[in-house]
Amino acid sequence: MTDPTRPGVMHLDLDAFFAAVEQRDKPSLRGKPVVVGGTGGRGVVATASYEARVFGIGSAMPTARARRLCPNAAYLAGRFEAYRAVSHEVMELAHELSPLVEPLSLDEAFVDLTAGHDDLDAERAGAVAQRFRAAVRARTGLTVSVGVAASKLVAKIASDLRKPDALVVVPPAEQEALLSPLSVRRIPGVGTVTGDRLARSGVRTIGDLAAADEGELVRMLGKAHGTALLAYARGVDPRPVVPEREAKSVSAEETFAVDLTDRRDLGERLRRMADRVAARLTASGLSGRTVTIKVRRYDFSTLNRSRTLPHATNTAREITRYAGELLDAVDVADGVRLLGVGVSGLGEFSQADLLAELEDELEDELEDGPEDPEEAGDGHEEGKEGPPVSAQPYGPPAAGGWRPGQDVAHAGFGPGWVQGSGAGRVTVRFEGPHTPVGRVRTFRDDDPDLVPADPPAFDPGRWP
Repeated sequence: MTDPTRPGVMHLDLDAFFAAVEQRDKPSLRGKPVVVGGTGGRGVVATASYEARVFGIGSAMPTARARRLCPNAAYLAGRFEAYRAVSHEVMELAHELSPLVEPLSLDEAFVDLTAGHDDLDAERAGAVAQRFRAAVRARTGLTVSVGVAASKLVAKIASDLRKPDALVVVPPAEQEALLSPLSVRRIPGVGTVTGDRLARSGVRTIGDLAAADEGELVRMLGKAHGTALLAYARGVDPRPVVPEREAKSVSAEETFAVDLTDRRDLGERLRRMADRVAARLTASGLSGRTVTIKVRRYDFSTLNRSRTLPHATNTAREITRYAGELLDAVDVADGVRLLGVGVSGLGEFSQADLLAELEDELEDELEDGPEDPEEAGDGHEEGKEGPPVSAQPYGPPAAGGWRPGQDVAHAGFGPGWVQGSGAGRVTVRFEGPHTPVGRVRTFRDDDPDLVPADPPAFDPGRWP
């Protein structure tokens, strides 16, 4: 259990992690909008750089919408081997601070500083966190935002207050003043439905929630949810930092203001929840084999239905497909009060999972036809060949295709990355983390001198 009298919990969150790794390894993308995620017609954004967020692009947004908001961004498919390698470096640094490290995803973790440092006060905790941030920058070339507080809740809120590249230390005596003016939506468990319900009752800030009547919150949200949110609003969070926490499932659910009976409406809401689940799985580097739906009916009876797949997945398309089939078998005529979608049986995202996702996207593109010409292309200056074609991440390219952002090597030009492909051609920019902005060359997509490659090595000693 955490100590409410000392700021002993640190929350670390690497800034725009996937996009930041891409910008680090690709000099031509530094300072420019970068979007990492599904690049096909039904793709979803996993991470957007801060330059892309200026245009309103965010995680879990359909990639097609992101392309409309910022057509000139670089849209990359993702390189999970590179992300895992950087994550490993950062978690190693966290373990140097304390044996109690609770990873939440590849780019996020809690650290119990009290397990590794005696007599912590705000000043000492801040110094420890600042040294950690400097070490992350020196070893990986990336920035990390850190919050330090007496509880996991406040530490996580603090790390998000001044992103990117920020350190916020919250002494216990200043906790109430920090939390009170913030939106109630910053509290975990307050999503769109709960936030709107609270707002209709005049509860818009954490301070409003802390001052609310517990009985009224219980009547509005139920006993478990109402009492938990009230405790959080008052800064009460006794949850300990659990080392090497292993997620059992990832899920999303929604309680409806009125019972729903229209299958088309329920199907659309299920699809949006599947998108959220897929985005969280992707951000955590995970995939799962079992898709589950939760249906709470008009009479408060709850049904759970699941299907175990022959392969692991983290794609919105597959999750929607199988969850939809499960929902089709449920009688909704009398009304559905709550609907949820989840994926369990989790493991690390593998190359096979990534290939399945890319094959799904290619199938979508073949079914749907070409994208809107205004949304086509990869957004780079020289790469105007059209929408990227999916390909296997490592090993021989699939069906003559290449993934945007993929690491490659050419017998004559050396290492580089795929900038775009289509119409039987592939455009490559030859550069790496320690080179100037590289030159661009276009080849036939079956050129025998061009092969997939491992992510480039990063040398901290050569980083500015």
